[in-house]
Amino acid sequence: MNNVSGDSSVTVTFSVVGDVMCHSTQFNYAIREDSTYDFKPVYREIKRYFDNSDVIIGNLETVVAGSDIEYSGYPVFNTPEDFLKGLKYAGFDIMVTGNNHSYDHQKKGVINTIDFIRKNGMQNTGTYKSQEARDSVQLFEQSGLKFALLSYTYGVNLYRIPAKNKFLVNRIDPELIKQDIDKTKSKGADLVIVYFHFGREYARTENSYQRNIVNKTIEYGADIILGSHPHTLQPVELYKTANANIDTGFVAFSLGNFISNQRWRYSDGGTVLNFSVTKDFKTNTIKLDAVRYLPIWVFKGVTNWGLEYLILPSDIAANNSYPSYFTKEDKELMLQCYNDTKELMESRTKRIVLDSIDKSAYRKWEFEQAKFRAFIAKIPYKVDYPKNLTVKADSLQFFEQED
Repeated sequence: MNNVSGDSSVTVTFSVVGDVMCHSTQFNYAIREDSTYDFKPVYREIKRYFDNSDVIIGNLETVVAGSDIEYSGYPVFNTPEDFLKGLKYAGFDIMVTGNNHSYDHQKKGVINTIDFIRKNGMQNTGTYKSQEARDSVQLFEQSGLKFALLSYTYGVNLYRIPAKNKFLVNRIDPELIKQDIDKTKSKGADLVIVYFHFGREYARTENSYQRNIVNKTIEYGADIILGSHPHTLQPVELYKTANANIDTGFVAFSLGNFISNQRWRYSDGGTVLNFSVTKDFKTNTIKLDAVRYLPIWVFKGVTNWGLEYLILPSDIAANNSYPSYFTKEDKELMLQCYNDTKELMESRTKRIVLDSIDKSAYRKWEFEQAKFRAFIAKIPYKVDYPKNLTVKADSLQFFEQED
């Protein structure tokens, strides 16, 4: 595909998270006097980080089946549509919907969830409305970078999906995964991302099943592999393979929880994984620029706005800059979560970088400045400036000199 901007390369930044859940306590906190729900405040702090990324991805581990079915949390989820409005406000672009709760309300739940996601301006992957949609293997595009996001789950809860409807939810099947990866490459995907829902719940390291599936997927040519389901973080590893497009790939075995009502250690927070890739249009190669992580912790309690859930960057704890509404226990739990996250995320590679909202904002500013200067440099013009005029190159501002 041609790069419409004419640039020789493009850099795209992704932010990805793990389980996006809605337990009953969460929607009870979000209800308003008019019986609608407002989940937007949950994301008011983390949104500032997402605003600096190009593509935001998360695993929607709930069902939005519609208001004609009673709203409920675990073990059979049905979440208000307003939950999706909150995710759109936060900045999410693509929701992974292939997980063990996808079929909680059977075919109706799968189809309605897809429809509500699209109604709210987002895309999904992992569940489908037809065999044709499943087999088409959709490609996404950002700034000239074409990428695939494939999603598979180890299984679903409660009900068995009839054979005639197996297209509804992607299951982990090595043969299917290989076929899908091959198909994405034949359609011109620059980058292949595979998101698995697998592993043992609450385990902090991968098991042999996860390792086996990941090794096969690397062999098939996946560039980046992500995971969820344990509700806890698991390690990140970098890898090289001759079958992938990217120079260096990586696997994050489990991204843990992003938002939930699971309040115990290792599940009450986690991370936003952030990575940038650069496509060189001249050589048609993809380079992994950086892998970063932003530690997060989920606050539940009373703020200046009342009872709230609030996703916060947990470097607040490292900097001892807690909000005024934090209790002593909140401070201790956030600091514990920050230290746990930092230790695990850096346990197997030194190429992953601790990030912050301020750092991400500065990166975006630098990128915009570089892009602007490159644009100006391409303009073919010649101007005869007055002799008493100088140009400050960095800002392209003009200043008249005094005689």
